[in-house]
Amino acid sequence: MINALVAYKGKPARIVKQTMHKFALEFADGSSRSVREKDFRFIHPEFVQVDDACAHADIAVLEDFQEETLTLEEITQWLFDEYSAKNAWCSRILIEDGLYLFWQKDKVFIRPTAQVESIQTKRDAQILEAENLKHCVDNLSNNTFDKQDLSYIEEIEKVALNQSKHAKILANIGIENTPESAHKLLLRLDYFKPSFNPYPARHDISKDEQIDVSMVQVERVDLTHLSSYAIDNADSNDADDAISIDGDKIWIHVADVSLIATAGSELDTYAQERVSNLYLPEQIIHMLPVSATKMCALGLAETSSALSIGFTLESGEIDNIEVVHSLIKVTNISYDDADGMLVSNEHLSKLQGITKTHKQYRDNCGAISLNLPNVDVRFKQGQVSITPQSSSQSRELVAEMMVMAGRVVAQFSVDNDIVMPYAIQDEGKFPQGALDNKDALSLSESFKATKFFKRSTTSTKNLPHFGLGLKAYLRITSPLRRYLDLLAHQQLSHFIKGEDTLNKEDVKNIIGIHNVNMSSVGRTVRFSNDHYKCVYLLDNPSWQGEGVVVDTRGDKVLFMIPELGMMTQIKFKILPKLDEKIALKVTTVDLVDCRANFKTI
Repeated sequence: MINALVAYKGKPARIVKQTMHKFALEFADGSSRSVREKDFRFIHPEFVQVDDACAHADIAVLEDFQEETLTLEEITQWLFDEYSAKNAWCSRILIEDGLYLFWQKDKVFIRPTAQVESIQTKRDAQILEAENLKHCVDNLSNNTFDKQDLSYIEEIEKVALNQSKHAKILANIGIENTPESAHKLLLRLDYFKPSFNPYPARHDISKDEQIDVSMVQVERVDLTHLSSYAIDNADSNDADDAISIDGDKIWIHVADVSLIATAGSELDTYAQERVSNLYLPEQIIHMLPVSATKMCALGLAETSSALSIGFTLESGEIDNIEVVHSLIKVTNISYDDADGMLVSNEHLSKLQGITKTHKQYRDNCGAISLNLPNVDVRFKQGQVSITPQSSSQSRELVAEMMVMAGRVVAQFSVDNDIVMPYAIQDEGKFPQGALDNKDALSLSESFKATKFFKRSTTSTKNLPHFGLGLKAYLRITSPLRRYLDLLAHQQLSHFIKGEDTLNKEDVKNIIGIHNVNMSSVGRTVRFSNDHYKCVYLLDNPSWQGEGVVVDTRGDKVLFMIPELGMMTQIKFKILPKLDEKIALKVTTVDLVDCRANFKTI
């Protein structure tokens, strides 16, 4: 084999020497290497200098040898008519390419035509893919794209919406495969408009579905003689609670949702996965199908089915509790209308007096609430509006009635040993000054007091809710909108019908599932609101307004901006006083990070 042409790692070499176990190879650059026979492939017994420039091979001849195995010498003679060193080297190149031929040990296998066509099709697709990729990379480098790029843009979109972890095109243009980086790029390309909200998709929030629903029929107590009022926003059409009074008996009526989403049903599972209504600036995503709202919402028909909670209240103590499936007549009124009726309407006037007494009772029991400014963010007809949440006598009336309902049902459940998802809150370690002055705290004092609040949690234990000043409490008045309210309704409904209720372990498991799903809901709502606040500032780049100093941290001052419901931090050489109001203007807005910076005017 001395002076033979061989291939070593794809390079031509000449055998210059042979020992018992190894061969000395010499390469075109003059270098040499001692290797074993299995490490190289024999090409031709006569060495000549070769390269990859080859004469045209007669590929058509291979059709006569499909799925046959030939030697390198035989295949070279058929392809080039002569078995020379140069021709043999060219045969090796064709074999290594693998389209028509491939090595089977020291022999050459000829592929069948169908296999060749399949490989060629795949290679053509790879070439086209490489061309398309380069086309898209070039476009993105110039912050543009066209129809040819859409498949790559859609891959980027999936990353931006957290539906995929990787888009090949991002790596090719040096952009990190994160939702934030992908979102920023799509904004730059104008593929995403600033008003597009990515957070529902990013947190895997299920969309509304159209599902037909039906209600289980039960015997109902006729309470249509009561004047029952559902008080809500003027544009609301899904009231799920109403209030009335009959002599000394207070009634709170709640949409009877548990009889369409019965425990363990498909609709119950549907609601459990969605956890809650999401009230986003641009849309409402419902926990239950819209058909459920139309069937259960109070006041949409002449009479409404309800779960009614009756009780008396004397010196702050609850008595004579009654929970029934009922039939009621509901009058829907707005908060503004209700404010005008509080003096003239006997029932509402009486209920207002009761709620003031109950609120005082809770205050005496240590209730503490912080009235920090909040805003409503809405996106309609291409415009963002931010409006401060208003307070009124009727809103306070309704809010206190709902607290009473939660207190009453908690007491009823404890008395009757019904396992419930109680809302509990440990006692916070508030400074005595804050407790002594809790109804007149300044904005900075209220902000500071938030640090002492313990997080409200859900438990099957009927422990106190210190923030509300109640020994036991659970949320009961929004079963169309909150899953744990629906769970409480299911438990009540089973109990008053004489059926088995869920045990403690079952309710614990449901609470665990709820808490996991609720975290996505909370993040979606928070980020969506922050997103549209930033959109508002982008639309109003000259915004100026008032910031209130609520804290200082070294040379940095923390401002609350009530008009926007935002916080900002600004450096000062001379620190302003707490609660001082200072004029601010927006400087920069980062839509992807949902953050804005401000400076003093």
